[in-house]
Amino acid sequence: MKYTIGIDIGTGSTKAVAVDTTGHVLGTAQAAYPTLNPEPIYSEQDPEKIRAAFVSCINTLVAEVGHTPAGIVISSAMHSLLFVDAHAKPLHNMITWADNRGAAIARRIKDSAEGETIYRQTGTPVHAMAPLSKVVWLKENDPALFQRVAKFISIKEYIWFNLFGVFEVDYSIASATGLFDIAALTWNSTALTVCGLTPERLGTPVPTHHSRTGLSSVLASELAGVKDVPFFIGSSDGCMANLGSFAVSPGIAALTIGTSGAIRVANVTPTFNFKAMTFNYRLNENTFISGGPINNGGYVLKWYAEVFLQRKLNSSNDYAALLDGLDQVEAGANGLIFLPYLLGERAPIWDSDASGAFFGIRNFHTQAHFTRAVVEGISLALYSIARAMEQAGLVIQRVHVSGGFVHSKAWLQILADVFGKEICLINPEDASALGAAYLGLKSLGLVPDYEALRPAERVSYFPVAENHERYTKTFAMYERLYENLKDEMTDIQALRHL
Repeated sequence: MKYTIGIDIGTGSTKAVAVDTTGHVLGTAQAAYPTLNPEPIYSEQDPEKIRAAFVSCINTLVAEVGHTPAGIVISSAMHSLLFVDAHAKPLHNMITWADNRGAAIARRIKDSAEGETIYRQTGTPVHAMAPLSKVVWLKENDPALFQRVAKFISIKEYIWFNLFGVFEVDYSIASATGLFDIAALTWNSTALTVCGLTPERLGTPVPTHHSRTGLSSVLASELAGVKDVPFFIGSSDGCMANLGSFAVSPGIAALTIGTSGAIRVANVTPTFNFKAMTFNYRLNENTFISGGPINNGGYVLKWYAEVFLQRKLNSSNDYAALLDGLDQVEAGANGLIFLPYLLGERAPIWDSDASGAFFGIRNFHTQAHFTRAVVEGISLALYSIARAMEQAGLVIQRVHVSGGFVHSKAWLQILADVFGKEICLINPEDASALGAAYLGLKSLGLVPDYEALRPAERVSYFPVAENHERYTKTFAMYERLYENLKDEMTDIQALRHL
């Protein structure tokens, strides 16, 4: 049986999945790596550890399946940035999407005469997460290093160069940089002028189905089992998650909670909302993925368990134990509301100074109430994006979910009650890696279309009317709380730096 490997380079780990031509999962692999925080608002990673994880996942899967795949497709987290020399040697740690050092610069660009133009031409929210802001930060804060950099690339481009010795970037990853024209499919002159770059200091944009064979000498030895296998450059993790969740039809949203979170809808045209800064990334030349991301997904739950409760979350059983009994607490956590902005927030408020808060605490609240409030806070943050998307004209009739959280039935029911819509689980495996494997099967002509890979069964959760009504009222308070506290959030950030 022929199969492909989809491999997703994520923020906390790289995950890979082997899928045959019937859509059956033959095996999975995962390798984790740390995030470094040399300053409180910095978020960096060692690209060599990520490269090693990439190699490990492929070798593990090939050994598990027992024969060579027909192809390998790469998915990757967005907004990463590496400063490298002409041979792709890193001059600095990789900066991740969560890095906030460019927050003030992003606000300056957003409020400038070019701000809205850049957003509408690139489809990328003007925010500290985007490489646009990070490049400007480097130019202004370390001009000597800025001059030394030969190429500004993403982690996927670093892996791709290690594989084939060329600087190439897929349209999807490029469309999340704030530097790429999503209509012309080339680097955007307005954005490049703002950050002082020329196209020569960036990779060559290529379609997401672009492939190469013939590994470089180093990786040919490290990946001996796949040295003659075609690699497809693939897409970004968010776009791949839509594909892996079978959410590429109108009205079907894909919702993912990993370290962060996002909700996205496929469309043939971009959907702009400068206030909420809905993103518009390319899945391919014909499809835009529009939506919004939150900073604070699974990271918040891990913080709550390990810092707040002093409980380690090292396995799926640890998560299950933490969330056990979630459905025994009433919707709304008996008047306890949590703003989950531990890492600032992206959509729809785009406020790097936002901070977390529990509100409504009374003496009758227990740990179970706090746990439920944390889960509800993350869910309400995603719902706030969905509302902004619908206000911009996108239609959401059903939501397909993916991410580690899908193993919690109680959390899925909370989402159904918050959104007031059907929440649908198509496949419990990593949707980004699955989407990559699916793209490979389709690109190689091993399946006629993606529908041939859809599982025969799905699990759906439907809203309870009484709970949705309660959450509608809770959400109104949730929004007001941020509006009433946002100035204090900015002030307290300034106080921390005194």
